[in-house]
Amino acid sequence: MELAGCGTALVTPFNADGSLDEQSLRALIEWQIASGIGWLVACGSTGEAATLSSAEWLRVIRVTIETAGGRVPVWAGCSHNSTREAVARAKEAAAIRELSAILSANPYYNKPTQEGQYQHFKAIAEAVRLPVVIYNVPGRTGVNIEPTTVLRLAEDLPNVSAIKESSGSLPQITELIHLLPRRVRVYAGDDNIALPSIAVGAAGLISVASNVIPAEMTAMISSALMGDWTAARRTNRQYYRLIQANFWESNPGPVKALLAMMGRITEAYRLPMVPVAPAIRRNLERLAGELGLLVNARQEDGDLRTF
Repeated sequence: MELAGCGTALVTPFNADGSLDEQSLRALIEWQIASGIGWLVACGSTGEAATLSSAEWLRVIRVTIETAGGRVPVWAGCSHNSTREAVARAKEAAAIRELSAILSANPYYNKPTQEGQYQHFKAIAEAVRLPVVIYNVPGRTGVNIEPTTVLRLAEDLPNVSAIKESSGSLPQITELIHLLPRRVRVYAGDDNIALPSIAVGAAGLISVASNVIPAEMTAMISSALMGDWTAARRTNRQYYRLIQANFWESNPGPVKALLAMMGRITEAYRLPMVPVAPAIRRNLERLAGELGLLVNARQEDGDLRTF
């Protein structure tokens, strides 16, 4: 997998009645691509994949691929705590010819051992021919996949092509980069440590913040990868509060609130996710205003939506 740069872990827009908002999803994808984003990840944690039915999950992936139209790669989130179900989803997604990769997180809740995680990802990788990206996100799943287990998978399975590292541990990211064969890319999964991750050799970032500032995150990551650290640090300094704000409450609460303030989606969630607390909302709106994000809110029916 040769991708380097910034990819977006897309939100899944819903209508007020809870149904999929395909129109807003398509518009969001068009804006992402026009802003220069490197690739798109559908149905990840930020996409509230755990709350989607099987039919909705597949529909979001199809809409993302159709709208992207080959202009950028699309990855599909295929995570489940049942290996059998994760394999079935990976096979179903891989049947879509235009899909570029499968992204699968650690099995959640079960708390498998390292051997259990090895066997889980091995089953997924053996079931498909597409590149498989391991998604290590212990803060959500309750388990960490250790670098030696990732190395074992990479050595045994040629289509294990990358890892999205969301452990928040720079030493672990560094160890992965030093340990894995060069063909296996390491991507930062946390916006707030993207620059230090790239400094030690990461190939880029899979971002939450780029839902809201795709051009800016793309520019920051591109600058870092090209070694222009002055420019990268400047952008990071400007938007670091926003990067942190996306986790003032559980993701994707804040990022969906911000996108709604910008007029790009309706602020709607699937339980158990709920709207952000009033105090958080006030702080988000103040921050978005200070950064000029509300000025750029889209026009609908000739009127600027304000919040």
